[in-house]
Amino acid sequence: MPSYETLLYEENGEGVATVTLNRPEVLNAFNAKMREELHHVWRFLRGHDDVRAIILTGAGEKAWCTGIDRMESLENYGKDSARADSDTAIGSSGGPYMFNDPGELINPKENDLWKPVIAAVNGMACGGALYMLGEVDIIIAAEHATFFDPHVTYGMVDGFEAMHLLQKLPLGETLRVALLGGLERMSAQRAHQLGLVSEITPKEELLERAMWVAESIASAPPVAIQGTLKAVWTANDIGRRNALAQASSIVMLGTQAENLAAGQETFKSKKREWRLR
Repeated sequence: MPSYETLLYEENGEGVATVTLNRPEVLNAFNAKMREELHHVWRFLRGHDDVRAIILTGAGEKAWCTGIDRMESLENYGKDSARADSDTAIGSSGGPYMFNDPGELINPKENDLWKPVIAAVNGMACGGALYMLGEVDIIIAAEHATFFDPHVTYGMVDGFEAMHLLQKLPLGETLRVALLGGLERMSAQRAHQLGLVSEITPKEELLERAMWVAESIASAPPVAIQGTLKAVWTANDIGRRNALAQASSIVMLGTQAENLAAGQETFKSKKREWRLR
C-alpha cells in the first residue's frame, strides 16, 4: 500500500480506497509535492484491482481543497519556470506556447483512470480545486461546503477551472462563479439545486454516505462499471452523436460473460439494501 507526504491513503477491504488531501494547515492547497503524489496515486490505482471505487476528500472541516498553493506557485507565475524540466512546474515553460497544466497531474481522467471517483466535499472547494471536481464522477457535500473561484479577484484569468466547471454547471452559472470571483460563494444547497452536487449531508455523516455510495458501486462487476464510466464521459466530452458511434465497441468490451454471471449472482442474493435519496 503506498504512503505519501501530502496524502492519506487507505483501503477498506471492500473495494474502496480513500484518498485524503492532507495539508489542512494551508486548507489542503496543492503544492508541487501533492501534485506529484496525486499523479502517482491515480496511476497506481489504474492497475490495482483490489480497488474498484475511490473517495477523494480533504483533511479537517474547513476546506476540501483551495487550489494551488499560492505561496509556492505565484511568485514565478508568468516567467519561464525555474523548474522547466519538471512536470510539476506550473505555467510557462520555455515560451508562451508551452504551458504546464496542473490538471495533467492531479486529475483522474487525465491520468486515464476509469474507476469511479466520489468527492466528499467538507468545507471550501475553490480555485484549482475545480480541476478535480470537474473530473470526479459524483460529488457529495457537507451542509457547510461552499464553492467559488477567486481568480479574477486576484487579477488572473479563470480559464482551466471554468472550463472544468462548465462540465457540471449551466453556462450562466459557470459565468457567474467565474466573473464574481471571491465576492460570492455558492452554497452546498445551491450547488445541489444546479446539479453540481448530487447529495448534501450533515458533516458528521459525509464520509459514511460517500462510503456507502463507493461500496455500492464497487459491488458491481468492475469492467461493466469502467465501461459505463467510459461511455458517459465519452458522450460528455465529444457529443452524443459521435459518442453513439463508439458505444457498441465500449459495450462489447465491458460486457463479458463473467461480468454477467457475477451480476446475476448479485441480483439473486440481494446482498445490499437500496436507499432512497
